[in-house]
Amino acid sequence: MKKIFRILFDWVSSLLPDKVYLSLLFRRRMGYWMDWGNPRTFNEKLQWLKVYDRHSEYTQLVDKVGVKNYVAEKIGNSHIIPTLAVYNRVDEIDFDSLPDQFVMKCSHDSGGVVVCRDKSQLDRGNAIKILEKGLAESFYLQSREYPYKNVLRRIIVEKYIEDESGELVDYKFFCFDGVPKFLFVATDRMKKNTDTKFDFFDMEWNHLPLKNGHPNNPHTPQMPQNFDLMKEIATALSLGFPHVRVDLYNVKGKIYFGELTFFHWSGLVPFEPMEWDYKFGDMLTLPKL
Repeated sequence: MKKIFRILFDWVSSLLPDKVYLSLLFRRRMGYWMDWGNPRTFNEKLQWLKVYDRHSEYTQLVDKVGVKNYVAEKIGNSHIIPTLAVYNRVDEIDFDSLPDQFVMKCSHDSGGVVVCRDKSQLDRGNAIKILEKGLAESFYLQSREYPYKNVLRRIIVEKYIEDESGELVDYKFFCFDGVPKFLFVATDRMKKNTDTKFDFFDMEWNHLPLKNGHPNNPHTPQMPQNFDLMKEIATALSLGFPHVRVDLYNVKGKIYFGELTFFHWSGLVPFEPMEWDYKFGDMLTLPKL
């Protein structure tokens, strides 16, 4: 029944123009109407960029397979997590040929991920279900993030890496016109029955008093090794874009690229308190039409 509802919902929503659809979705999620003529908050400006600032090359940059070539050209192969395999369909997956540890995810979405720490314990059937579900979903239709519309749907398998925490802490830099201004640190991402934690910092590693989508960690994350190098990499990868979020990992001082995100939370999750939505928005200068 849920599958039928999703098909009907996708079909109905696909008939609405992006601007109309986003206006209604923004009102439902954020609680106020989007001001297209004078967007001021960060979340409003992200909707504006979805509609008015479209570039075909963004498709490669959100493709988890294709973006690696772009990043390697900018900062070198040493910061790229090795790719073990790429499959077009789940029936192509050769589990026996994969190492004992790996990560599998869909190239075109955000969420269809399988983390394997021990292949002998992997529920292959459940892994296939997760990936099938991911391949079937249109990330574009859900929130009209246009770069995802034409991404080739594939499954990428990467080398498993973890840091000193026993998982993989994610450092996500908010960059504006090539300048990183804020970041948040995502922790507890792999712990079962535990909510992921988000902690925001400025570029001097001052902890910021805000929440966005997840609670703060009661144990404030410490500044990682080579933080200055992380900022340099974020700068190099964000040049030429009015805004992009650069996601990085830091494994014992070794920096790895995660992904590029043009629409944080798709611009549909409030900041607490609201003043930070305006502060982030002030950093984002919209291009002229």
